[in-house]
Amino acid sequence: MAKKAPTERTRRISEQIRRDVSILIQRELRDPRIGMVTIQDVQLTPDYAHAKLYFTVMGAEPELVQKALNEAAGFLRNALFKMLQIHTVPTLHFAYDNTEAKAADLSLLITQANASRAADFEEDSVDDATQK
Repeated sequence: MAKKAPTERTRRISEQIRRDVSILIQRELRDPRIGMVTIQDVQLTPDYAHAKLYFTVMGAEPELVQKALNEAAGFLRNALFKMLQIHTVPTLHFAYDNTEAKAADLSLLITQANASRAADFEEDSVDDATQK
């Protein structure tokens, strides 16, 4: 079954949740396990009952940060309830977004493949020159 594209209202609410939760994490959470957290994306269920927040972190272990954020999800949801003007405030679920690490790994692989290809090309050129 194909996923439906999010509506404009869903996009606006997701963006507002992203901004508000980022502010709350920065200003209200005092957990030493949480480093510099950036909320990258928010995916809402169609009924707005659950929100999956994807984050990146600097200066801390992602697994520890994820655990700390999920433990603080109730506090964040309560504070979010006071900030948002919607009927249902979703239950928050945090997940580490490792796309930047994957992109860096892929970039490294591409660089290595290009270097290997260049070395092979140089060897072929030397072989051709010696045969003539």
